[in-house]
Amino acid sequence: LDTPPAEADFSAAQVAVIPVAYDRTTSYMGGARLGSEAIIRASRHLEDYDLELERDISLIGIHTTPVLAPDVDPRAMVDQVRRVVHSVARQGKMPALLGGEHTIAVGAVQAMAGLHSGLSVLYLDAHADLRESYMGTQWGHASVARRLSELCPLVQVGVRSLSSEERDFIRETRLPAYFWSPEPPDISQVAESVLERLSDPVYLSIDLDVFDPSLMAAVGTPEPGGMSWSQVTGLLRAVAERRKIVGFDITELSPGEGPEACSFTAAKLAYKLIGYATST
Repeated sequence: LDTPPAEADFSAAQVAVIPVAYDRTTSYMGGARLGSEAIIRASRHLEDYDLELERDISLIGIHTTPVLAPDVDPRAMVDQVRRVVHSVARQGKMPALLGGEHTIAVGAVQAMAGLHSGLSVLYLDAHADLRESYMGTQWGHASVARRLSELCPLVQVGVRSLSSEERDFIRETRLPAYFWSPEPPDISQVAESVLERLSDPVYLSIDLDVFDPSLMAAVGTPEPGGMSWSQVTGLLRAVAERRKIVGFDITELSPGEGPEACSFTAAKLAYKLIGYATST
């Protein structure tokens, strides 16, 4: 995400990274507004060559936009994100959002659903985020998946914390939700099942607390028993190989809540996901 000028030129870049510094609806540990800056800073130390994909991902062109830092109420923030993502995607760039809290995904999906007929969303998160409202707003981090489900088909993976209201919603709507147990199934089997439920194209929305806290401690709402690096990347690569990924977000890094390794891990995930999505 710190590519040479030739690869970072917006007109030639395939991917536009959009940092969003926002965490106004945080309910536990704050600091996600600092996440995008930490990811970009750590990304300067990534190797451009990716061993798994056997190529220099940066050569596809990665442009990083100025930081979007909307100091407004969450509904207005969602609208600002929607406008920025729509502008970028309409110019043929794949938007890659770096949060910030997970609520930024709502604006991104609003924009992408308007541009891509038949869009579906793969939602990786430790929490269901399906509350109708929470702490006085329908536009907070605990209601993100609920708002997305109103826009297009949604598949959840990694959930291991939810309320009775959310469990009832999943049952009543038959929303595909893959709960993560202490003994999770083989990721290739999960991927096959997920792919059956995803339409094409796909938007990916990733809350970093989907990872186990032993790998990703720097999040606002950590939850034990999470996914491993190989499980997450294995699922994402399988989706990229069989569906067209048109955009993604990586959210909820709170860099002050964990070691610097967490920022680097988030940066590597973003870079690798760019690689998966742009593989030919």
